[in-house]
Amino acid sequence: MTEFSSALSVLSSGMRGQGQRLRHISENIANVDTPGYRRKTIEFRAAVEDGRRSGAIEAGPVQLKRGDLPRIYDSAHPMADAEGYYDGSNVELVTELADAREAQRSYEANLKMFEQVRRMSAELFGLLKR
Repeated sequence: MTEFSSALSVLSSGMRGQGQRLRHISENIANVDTPGYRRKTIEFRAAVEDGRRSGAIEAGPVQLKRGDLPRIYDSAHPMADAEGYYDGSNVELVTELADAREAQRSYEANLKMFEQVRRMSAELFGLLKR
């Protein structure tokens, strides 16, 4: 039975990780027009238990996309400098939408496997009751 519980643990960690990724993507999309906003990303790493990789994942710290922010000319903008420019956001909507689709599909794949493992364990219990 430990195989079932470890499989469920691995799959739930994947679902948690993709959920966190989707939260950051939605923050990025919400702030696509926010001056000075930097794109947030997270990386996943293998979870370690008792000195061994467990197969599960854990999210690393939030990372901000580095580099120069685009300079936008709008002399009427309240954040514009004396020359009429302000720093824009480095979020690209097309990239965020592609990442969101990838995270959604990964989440759904983990969910389907989670349901399959749950069904298999229920059938095993049913066989053992006989």
